[in-house]
Amino acid sequence: MKLLVVEDDLRVSELLQRGLTEANFDIQLAYDGKSAERLFASGDFDLIITDIILPKVDGIEFCKRIKSKTPSVPIIMLTALGTTDDKVEGFDAGADDYLVKPFEMRELIARINALLKRKSYSNQPERILLQFADLEMNLHTKEVKRMGQDINLTPKEFKLLKFMMENPERVLSRQEISKKVWEMDFDTGTNFIDVYINYLRKKVDKNFNQKLIHTKTGMGFVLKN
Repeated sequence: MKLLVVEDDLRVSELLQRGLTEANFDIQLAYDGKSAERLFASGDFDLIITDIILPKVDGIEFCKRIKSKTPSVPIIMLTALGTTDDKVEGFDAGADDYLVKPFEMRELIARINALLKRKSYSNQPERILLQFADLEMNLHTKEVKRMGQDINLTPKEFKLLKFMMENPERVLSRQEISKKVWEMDFDTGTNFIDVYINYLRKKVDKNFNQKLIHTKTGMGFVLKN
């Protein structure tokens, strides 16, 4: 598997190259967002690992540009910025996973393998339309409507709502949501899942009398009438 690593810290980039090469990945390095974008356009990469704070083009903008052209390529953000707001910004940019420095190489490799495995199944057939109550989701056009009104969602909001619509009337724990939607273990020190649930509530429930997204205190969240 061919990976693009974007990291301007030479010590960290060498560490990543050595550890990932030992894990039998083919690694190419870039040291700023602009050269990384050119490198990606000239090669066939299976996954990208990028820092956020980069010269010329930062990791957030780089992620947005890549996802706008090649949405199927998995992107892991590997950065020292670990607050909830930082993670939300990264996921909103299209990142598939987020790992905070310092990190364990074994954990990074496990997350890479999980994303590559998920990518390998991404072409399997799935239902085109999901519906719950008066809420509809088209998986091909990525359109979401409630009572015929368009609801504009970010990629991660869409993925979270999709998971809830695939599991209606069932309480979903934060741990399960984290694993299924973000492909990562839930970090109890942050509340990014709650942040995204609140985002969905504002878009899906706020302007409607019937609320569909509910909280089960101490247990998780459920989509129900």
